[in-house]
Amino acid sequence: MTKKLKKILFALIMTISLAACSSAPEEKETQPNEEPQVTEQTESDGNVLVAYFSWSGNTKEMAEYIVEQTGGDVLEIEPLNPYPEDYGETGDIAKVERDENQRPEIANLPASIDEYDSIFIGYPIWWHTAPMIIGTFLENYDLADKDVYPFTQSASMDTEQFENSMDFIRETAKGATVHDGLFVSSSNTDGIQDYLNANGFTK
Repeated sequence: MTKKLKKILFALIMTISLAACSSAPEEKETQPNEEPQVTEQTESDGNVLVAYFSWSGNTKEMAEYIVEQTGGDVLEIEPLNPYPEDYGETGDIAKVERDENQRPEIANLPASIDEYDSIFIGYPIWWHTAPMIIGTFLENYDLADKDVYPFTQSASMDTEQFENSMDFIRETAKGATVHDGLFVSSSNTDGIQDYLNANGFTK
């Protein structure tokens, strides 16, 4: 083989190698974008509000993911009298509120939520049910013809406690259509996404 032929062959090999290398990143970039298209989703009808109460931050984590996926507005329910940072002290107050069926005041209660058709309501499980401040929020509005989607989590993930909280939501969200709730750990984004998919929510 002549030197000239060797040079031509070497150049050809290098050209093929460079072309192969330059195409690899494009394949890696397109693969993640293809996966969400597997699940067919329909856009949600009307405006979405994601309202939640969170003490430790776990429910807030869930709410932020739901907002990101639905494009809804977000409202963190803030008690007029903030709960203590101490877990035991907060638990004692929450038990009294539950036992006396209290309705703690909300500092940032909106005057109206009439513009929303779908309302996600998030909360932790406190003393085997939803915190009483959730009742304050729901009972403050006329929820007729609105769809309510509860979401919650707890350390024990006890399904009986979740069902107790759902009973509380149904009692206090009068006039609303209360859909089956979401009960997964705050880090389970796959579970949250499955719930959103099943209920027809996407951006």
